[in-house]
Amino acid sequence: MATFTVKNIPDDLYERLKVVACAHHRSINSEVINCLETVLKTRVLPVEERLNRIRNLRSKVDSEGLDAAEISAAIREGRA
Repeated sequence: MATFTVKNIPDDLYERLKVVACAHHRSINSEVINCLETVLKTRVLPVEERLNRIRNLRSKVDSEGLDAAEISAAIREGRA
């Protein structure tokens, strides 16, 4: 476990944090840890869900509208 201090928290943010901590029956410290975990923890998707998302995205792309030359040009442009 590590300890750190957060300085210069804006008053309105601190007040919101206190309200949310109270609503969740947590200390401010516990609420901050919960917020950090929610934002920073990597969510591992099951393989099927990941594949479904990929398939959904692919269905929205007009793959027949691009040829190899257009793709190469876009790649070169992106690297410039």
